[in-house]
Amino acid sequence: MRTEDDLLTVRHAVRAASQELGFSLVDQTRVVTAASELARNALIHGGGGALFIEPVREITGTGLRLVVKDDGPGIKDVEGALTDGFTTGAGLGHGLGGAQRLMHSFEVHTAPGAGTTITAVRWLDR
Repeated sequence: MRTEDDLLTVRHAVRAASQELGFSLVDQTRVVTAASELARNALIHGGGGALFIEPVREITGTGLRLVVKDDGPGIKDVEGALTDGFTTGAGLGHGLGGAQRLMHSFEVHTAPGAGTTITAVRWLDR
């Protein structure tokens, strides 16, 4: 993900993957919205990055895992960044926390100067 145009590609790819797994329209929208927000953050705050879309099939169910990585400066205050209203830019500060609420699991791994990796999973029928 290097340009604004790549965000559209992200949305299309995530929608296709969620459809293929049988997600409802509402859950497809949740996953696409979360992916779009995470990709936008990687682009704006991390200088670009990569998105990995992985189907998850376990005994307990089927899901879709999104892994977003960037090589930016890292998130100085993860707890703050997940709080509504927290922003380091011109946005409203609902993005990262909103993405977290749309997914069933959400992990942030970051370090100053070492970039950020966010792994989020939405399960089918949970």
